[in-house]
Amino acid sequence: MKKNALSLSISLLALGLSSAAPTFAADQADSITAAIAGGDATLSLRYRFEYVDADDGSREAKASTLKTRVTYKTLQYQNISGVLEMDNNSVILDDNYNDASGTDTDPEAKVADATYTEINQAYIDYAAPADTVIRYGRQRILLDNQRFVGGVGWRQNEQTYDAFTIINTSLPDTKILFSNFYNRNTAKGGNTDSNDNQLLNVSNSSIDGLKLSAYYYDIKDRSSTLGLRATGKLAASDDLSVLYTAEFAQQETDNAAENDTDYLNIEAGVIVSGITAKLGYELQSSDDGVAAFSTPLGTNHKFNGWADQFLGTPADGLVDTSLTLSSKVLGPKIAVVYHQFDADEGNTDYGSEIDLLVAKKFSDNYTGLIKFADFSAGDTAGGKKDTTKVWLQLAAKF
Repeated sequence: MKKNALSLSISLLALGLSSAAPTFAADQADSITAAIAGGDATLSLRYRFEYVDADDGSREAKASTLKTRVTYKTLQYQNISGVLEMDNNSVILDDNYNDASGTDTDPEAKVADATYTEINQAYIDYAAPADTVIRYGRQRILLDNQRFVGGVGWRQNEQTYDAFTIINTSLPDTKILFSNFYNRNTAKGGNTDSNDNQLLNVSNSSIDGLKLSAYYYDIKDRSSTLGLRATGKLAASDDLSVLYTAEFAQQETDNAAENDTDYLNIEAGVIVSGITAKLGYELQSSDDGVAAFSTPLGTNHKFNGWADQFLGTPADGLVDTSLTLSSKVLGPKIAVVYHQFDADEGNTDYGSEIDLLVAKKFSDNYTGLIKFADFSAGDTAGGKKDTTKVWLQLAAKF
């Protein structure tokens, strides 16, 4: 599935669209100095306490960390603007945990929130003709539900990309994104340095109650993935809405074996008087137990249970059957999720998990949440261990 010609053709198409018609530009500063001086700065703070008890021989972990983010965005000058974002994560009081960086030898369980100070984003935007933005530099890339390309925003160190990106919205209700990234700044603080990684995503929402996305992601020396996603919400009455998602993708590994695997996600749900119930079935197939469908760029904490037992897909593949109940009728958001995990190849029962969430927005500036995950291991052949995690989080933004 080496489709370099396809990627080149799409990028040329996007560039062609960018020269088709004028863009309605934002208010322009009259000098570079005015663009910088008139910019906008924001400050965000996120404190988190995470407790982990894993039946894998490690000690209980207690991680108390504070993430501080300062973001500055300039005004436009001759259709050019810039963003600079600095992040810091520091330990507050309790640091009894292994930070999962690969160099930490502490005997406690892993919590992937190492201390650091770094440039999280630093990019230049050019507002080109035909409702097109051309972006270069370190940037956040979040596509669809972030299953395949995301920022791993739950962790205190966000995943970002050093990339050249074109975003076009000139077609009605349509967004075309093409990105070539040459480095990935991972949530664990490392870098994945490789040239010529291609991301193409085209989405359309012109039909009420339906959003369609088509995508092609070519990760050098790893895999190429081609897929289609449909999701939506339909109002059946004043008190009843129907939710649905259908997504299918095919993946080929970029190695001598050229393993072929599939991805299938089916979700169906209803919202009744403010209460949401949803059934989900997600398949990451295996190629004869040798290799399985993978999502190396995804925000994988969002999927397959918050206990993070399946951040990487087992070689025998993964079938995740889930039930979600959520509501805000009592004020805060309350969610309960149940997962059953099984192998695609063979009959291995990996285990089950129950997740709980209570989240509250106190004002425009302050939010808080309590989160719980309890994973119960199944067959010993699955290699998983019982794991319990608890989070307390408070966030502020100014």
